[in-house]
Amino acid sequence: MNEAEGQNLLCDVTLVAGNVSLAAHKVVLAACSSYFKAMFTCRLSESTADKIDLRLLDSTALEILVDFMYTSELYITEENVQALLPGANILQLFEVKDACCDFLQSQLHPSNCIGIRSFADLHACADLAYYAHLYTQQHFVEVAIQDEFLNLPLPQMIKLISDDRLLVQSEEQVYEAVISWTMYDFSNRQKHIDQLIEYIRLSLNLKINVFSLTRLPLLSQDFLVQRVEDEPLIKNCSRCKDFLIEAMKYHLLKPEQKLLYITPRTKPRSPAGLPKMMLVIGGQAPKAIKSVECYDFKENKWHQVSDMPSRRCRCGVAVLGGLVYAIGGFNGSLRVRTVDVYEPIKDVWTPLISMEARRSTLGAAVLNGLIYAVGGFDGSSGLSSAECFDPRTNEWRYIASMSLRRSSVGVGVLGGLLFAVGGYDGASRHCLSSVEAYSATGDKWLPVPDMTCRRSGAGVGTMDGLLYAVGGHDGPFVRKSVECYNPETKCWSLVASMHMCRRNAGVVTYNNMLYVVGGDDGMSNLSSVECYCPKSDAWTLLPHTMHLGRSYAGVCIIDRPM
Repeated sequence: MNEAEGQNLLCDVTLVAGNVSLAAHKVVLAACSSYFKAMFTCRLSESTADKIDLRLLDSTALEILVDFMYTSELYITEENVQALLPGANILQLFEVKDACCDFLQSQLHPSNCIGIRSFADLHACADLAYYAHLYTQQHFVEVAIQDEFLNLPLPQMIKLISDDRLLVQSEEQVYEAVISWTMYDFSNRQKHIDQLIEYIRLSLNLKINVFSLTRLPLLSQDFLVQRVEDEPLIKNCSRCKDFLIEAMKYHLLKPEQKLLYITPRTKPRSPAGLPKMMLVIGGQAPKAIKSVECYDFKENKWHQVSDMPSRRCRCGVAVLGGLVYAIGGFNGSLRVRTVDVYEPIKDVWTPLISMEARRSTLGAAVLNGLIYAVGGFDGSSGLSSAECFDPRTNEWRYIASMSLRRSSVGVGVLGGLLFAVGGYDGASRHCLSSVEAYSATGDKWLPVPDMTCRRSGAGVGTMDGLLYAVGGHDGPFVRKSVECYNPETKCWSLVASMHMCRRNAGVVTYNNMLYVVGGDDGMSNLSSVECYCPKSDAWTLLPHTMHLGRSYAGVCIIDRPM
């Protein structure tokens, strides 16, 4: 039939679009397209016509789509996709429409994602519109310097910056984007500045935590005074000045008063609901390794991502501002104080400034926008010291030391305190049942009731207001028992035990479940993962295991990048 069409043999209809005319066979067109089938079989005037004028179809699209109907082959390019998709929509060639959407999704970039979203909306491509919008949310900083953003009409601009799921390292970036958008067409846009400022959420912990961003009252005092207050656009708008005064007053409130101060500008952004992944970083298998595995919760699959720059086990792992920090550890020969940072969107690792002390088997956690590295072993003795990293200054500094040396310590954050759980003291050569909690307000460690048993190398996680200590060991005895601490009752209580004995395992919380990853049972490294459901008080082994058995690996949950 394709050969016959090319030689104009037995063709019974001519399709016209623009200056292009193509002879074709009605039976082929009807077999491939519901549009043509209805046209040729429903007693319409076109059913007997020798020539059909497809005025809404692009001439280039007509040639490609007719060729597709004869050959089932299609070559999509940046030049033809914007003609092909509407044409496929008209002719109801849904496989072509889906292929065009897949192509456009693969081409998403900060310079075109807003346009692709509008194009998808125009042609009722719901999935493409969703992914284009999601891409815009995840790449807002890069999008905000593009021409598409600067040319947004006011309603779309307000819709974008008011989005609860907008992902930025600092709300300063949204403020600067608003100013840039306004200045791009100053004479027509300056009158709208108050409508835009109303939706800006500026964080006290600037450039730190994308999951705790809040609105204007939480802007730092320095930025309010040095940047916002001196901005002519703000000075010349009485409503903007009201927002500024509100923010200044907020800084004068006591901490407990701030919790009760609720306005439309104190609702936090919450980019929740994004697909999640679990990273398992380095570890012993049986020597220190640099490989990183990733578990996609949506696909229920493990796959590899970029290796760390060097081998690293027994490190601490923390997530801050969408970046993953691998802190300290053991490289197979030395305890290190180096830090590497992983950027999921680019799938690359870069070095960061090193800690003050060498630390392996340390605990790491994020509290109030700072990364804490607690305890560990420096190669000669266990450590009671702890230090924190401030991304604003790019510096590590010591904090108050714990009451005991703790290597193989588990840490978790609950109720504004950082808990150091169990470990090994080195001095008396005892595994520890003791627990202490760090208060950043007074830079001091507070005593916490002991666990029900000694646990060194225990995994620690928090969920539903409880702190969990998972597995660990006491000398040669490796535990599968699990206990949780309730800060209200100040008591530890046992919950269901795991299926397997585990020490030096990673623990994370996702979707109201506690996941325990790898570790060792005293004889071999484990590749299995099990999860705990508090409602049923039961553990379930995941059907999919890691590619490698790993102990002393770092584990964390991140948003799945596009």
